[in-house]
Amino acid sequence: MKITPANTSMPYVCSNKFLFDMRRLFRIGDRVRSKRDGRVMEVLKYLKSNLLELRWFDVESREVRHQKLKEDQISRAA
Repeated sequence: MKITPANTSMPYVCSNKFLFDMRRLFRIGDRVRSKRDGRVMEVLKYLKSNLLELRWFDVESREVRHQKLKEDQISRAA
């Protein structure tokens, strides 16, 4: 941790914007549930700070589908 010469009591890293921007609720590979339709999905990656790319299996067509949802539209699966 760097200390500025002008003010030795205030750490330099407090002004770093990156420490406060990225709060991630889910990790890659976590199982999550959509609040809209109740599907269980898997987290593939974060596209932006609150936008996730998800993967789910469509039983009717037997295909793996990808979807992009915001963090507030999903919750942890049991």
